[in-house]
Amino acid sequence: MLQRTASINHIKIDSLGISSVFQIGDSHRIQALSRALAVQREAEIFFDNEGNFASYPIFSEPIPLIPVTENVKISQQNINPFLKVGNIDILGVSSSSVVHLGNTCHVLMEARIKHIRQLLPDKEQT
Repeated sequence: MLQRTASINHIKIDSLGISSVFQIGDSHRIQALSRALAVQREAEIFFDNEGNFASYPIFSEPIPLIPVTENVKISQQNINPFLKVGNIDILGVSSSSVVHLGNTCHVLMEARIKHIRQLLPDKEQT
């Protein structure tokens, strides 16, 4: 069976960050992971011992992967194995994301973010 080949005339990516990948070409496996603590405070107070991912269960809980139990039959015929694209324009890629131009067998992506808001009591806001 023929594999598809991608031909891109022009690609523009304005921003690529936080565990993100821009890859041209085939790959067997892509696995990306991003963890972040986002703390929003009304008062600018910082402590030395902050930022321990182990303190938050969200970062260690297993992600349930539902097994595929149905029999899936796929039949494809790539009469023309070339994908031709004129232009790709991307504003931003972030948080364990991938822009991949090519073929991939296995992809596993994960982004875990814990948002914390620490607000002052009403009497301290004035």
